[in-house]
Amino acid sequence: MASNLPMSPQLEQIHGEIRDHFRALANGFQKLDKIKDSSRQSKQLEELTDKMRECKRLVKEFDRELKDEEARNSPQVNTQLNDEKQSMIKELNSYVALRKTYMSTLGNKKVELFDMGAGVSGEPTAEDNVQVASSMSNQELVDAGMKRMDETDQAIERSKQVVEQTLEVGTQTAATLKGQTDQMGRVVNHLDTIQFSIKKASQLVKEIGRQVATDKCIMMFLFLIVCGVVAIIIVKIVHPNNKDIRGIPGLAPPAQSRKLLYLRNQEYMGK
Repeated sequence: MASNLPMSPQLEQIHGEIRDHFRALANGFQKLDKIKDSSRQSKQLEELTDKMRECKRLVKEFDRELKDEEARNSPQVNTQLNDEKQSMIKELNSYVALRKTYMSTLGNKKVELFDMGAGVSGEPTAEDNVQVASSMSNQELVDAGMKRMDETDQAIERSKQVVEQTLEVGTQTAATLKGQTDQMGRVVNHLDTIQFSIKKASQLVKEIGRQVATDKCIMMFLFLIVCGVVAIIIVKIVHPNNKDIRGIPGLAPPAQSRKLLYLRNQEYMGK
């Protein structure tokens, strides 16, 4: 029946994996009958329990895909697929009950139903996660399994919301960091401009300093020349007959020399 059901590729793949696990469970329990050592039986039961947990995960995944495709399928197809899902849940619960029988043989009287975190011993992780399989009908087992699936789906949805909120916060943080990085880049550019201006101003101050020093030297040299000339003039005036002091070109001779020149000219004219 299941092979003739119209399934999407995803559903068909999940369905095939579930059937493979069921065959492995059937072969595993057949081998368990041949094992006499209790420790080996416990190890075999542990392996079979792991396969049951994987089957439960695949059945939940099958149920989610079925809900996603429910709008695209006809009511008849949806009914057939839901019946197949219920059939797989019942088959899985039958292996759970079979595991309970073997556990009872080994001294354990309780078995967990669809427990994802428990070990082989069957000890409960929470009071509401432990049920005695022998006291439940198939419908109760199906309802309990579906309830656990719904709770897991709700937990997944809450996790998705947390992830979305985390991504949103991360996006806002990245935008804030980008704005701060751009602002720091502008500050660095301003600092570079200020540093360049300071260097240029320093060079200008040095150039002005050199020019001022040169002008001061020239002024000092001219001042010394003027002072020398004034000193020579003063000495000439004070000591006109001093032959050690040369005359200054363009400067008129002393008054006594001018008088002698005048008398010589008069004598020459009288002759």
